[in-house]
Amino acid sequence: MGAVAGDKVLPGVVRQVGYVVRDIDAAIASWLELGVGPWFVIRDQVQSGTYRGEPCTVTLSIAFSNTGEMQLELIQQQDDAPSVYREFLDSGREGYNQLAWWTPDFDATMQAIAERGWPVVWAGGEDTSTRYAYVEQPDGPAAIVEIMELNDLTRGLDGLLRGAATDWDGTDPIRSLG
Repeated sequence: MGAVAGDKVLPGVVRQVGYVVRDIDAAIASWLELGVGPWFVIRDQVQSGTYRGEPCTVTLSIAFSNTGEMQLELIQQQDDAPSVYREFLDSGREGYNQLAWWTPDFDATMQAIAERGWPVVWAGGEDTSTRYAYVEQPDGPAAIVEIMELNDLTRGLDGLLRGAATDWDGTDPIRSLG
């Protein structure tokens, strides 16, 4: 089902573009060559969720940066567990994967998505204070649409990234978040 003007399912604007990569360090280096940074990296993060209805735990390295108002996310899965990321890579793709919206009313947004019939393929975050869901929009512009709960944690990370990217002079290009 296509949306028409005034019939928005998702709140606000796209807040993040996500990339699934095989080598996060190479991906960061390519963005740094374009002058995008600094990058904030979390390595070896264990993330549990539900993948296509089944419990799933994966180990990820994730990097974040901003370019202007747009947040960028790089995701490298470090194990072979079944997941939305492994599915994407196993299909022969790498790179651009998702568009993310941040919602102050996660439950209402997920209800609107359910009413559209968009399948949820990856979800979690109840144990980390920020819920998220990856959904497939039929014939959508991205493989995945990510819905992220907008809360103090999300706002704090956004402020950190945006502030660091503003007038960044190229020093300290890779920073640890955890």
